[in-house]
Amino acid sequence: MDKMLVTSGRVLNGTVAASGAKNAALPILFSTLLAEGEHTFDNVPLLKDIDSTAELLKSLGCESIRGEGPNQHTFKVNVSKLKTFEAHYDLVRKMRASILCLGPMLAKYGEATVSLPGGCAIGTRPIDLHLDAMKALGAEIELRDGYVFAKAKKLKGTTILFEKTTVGGTENLLMAAVLAEGKTIIENAAKEPEIVDLANYLIKMGAKITGHGTSVITVEGVDKLIPARHSIMPDRIEAGTLLIAGAITGGDVTVTKCQPHDLDALINKMKESGFKIDVTENSMRIHPLKRWKAVDITTAPHPLFATDLQAQFMALMTVAEGTSVISETVFENRFMHVTELMRLGADITPKTQVAVVRGKPGGLSAAPVMATDLRASASLVLAGLVAKGETLVSRIYHLDRGYENLEGKLISLGAQVKRVP
Repeated sequence: MDKMLVTSGRVLNGTVAASGAKNAALPILFSTLLAEGEHTFDNVPLLKDIDSTAELLKSLGCESIRGEGPNQHTFKVNVSKLKTFEAHYDLVRKMRASILCLGPMLAKYGEATVSLPGGCAIGTRPIDLHLDAMKALGAEIELRDGYVFAKAKKLKGTTILFEKTTVGGTENLLMAAVLAEGKTIIENAAKEPEIVDLANYLIKMGAKITGHGTSVITVEGVDKLIPARHSIMPDRIEAGTLLIAGAITGGDVTVTKCQPHDLDALINKMKESGFKIDVTENSMRIHPLKRWKAVDITTAPHPLFATDLQAQFMALMTVAEGTSVISETVFENRFMHVTELMRLGADITPKTQVAVVRGKPGGLSAAPVMATDLRASASLVLAGLVAKGETLVSRIYHLDRGYENLEGKLISLGAQVKRVP
């Protein structure tokens, strides 16, 4: 199992491009189940989660083909009539997003059997809201033996109010509603850019959707969808991680092929901390700063501060001047990186969903640490960039689920980072 060896002392400088967004690509790949034929996608990142999705689609009877060489970010999915409607536990346990095959299969074929999902252990993340939404469209749902058994002769549109904002629930419902009979109104819908990207692809296939990107999405059901071509949006979480990497080393880093307007909450907090950031339509540049001040953040659904950037921002705050309070309101178990940061010398007092970080500029020291989830692994690599000595980060398979060649991108900026067996 690979580990990451991070040596401190390098100031990052240069330009680096963000890859395609994992959290946009996964639901879009599952949306191919709605239309038989060949779907073509550009800017698909090279990630373990994409491989897991392709494996699951293959088990259902679809063929996935990734381009080679300069075309390696082009991904085609050939969909024919499915040979099975079961998403097996052995595949679903690898990745929580697998539950997103439920809505498309139910809408297109009238049945789906999906294992209860796995993924990062950052909270309970129940799928009750997904299942309630399918029931509201007329599906019969039964939970048995660790599986969701769903059936419906024909889904029928209705008004559905999510009692809690849910990204996955909104995506699943959106994909189910496009082939449902009549109008579906989704209230308290999630507003994440990845949902907008999914809706844009569904519209290319022939779906009738309005309001995506707002809290109320309206879907007029259609009889049939056809495959199309689509370029996956840039990964805002990777772009934010790379920006923080430049910041934590006091470097001058420009992140290109990104959408800075998706990161307004992060950019505003970094400016509040003292950083100067130049923003264009598709790039962000952070200017060198030797000392920055601690600021408080509270995670919340988009457009507020993303929970997926909380761990990385905490790493930045461990070497800030002053004390910051970091509040996590999205997931109840997303401070598992705290004890690992403390192994590097960080001064953090964690409570259930609040952490007090007392900044220690220049005060971190290298140590062996262990990644506990995808974003925690990134935060440990970032902290390792400034922790005196060599930090060895184990269990970086978490990192490979959501970051394409992170070490290569950091090395291109001057970091001393390498994989070791």
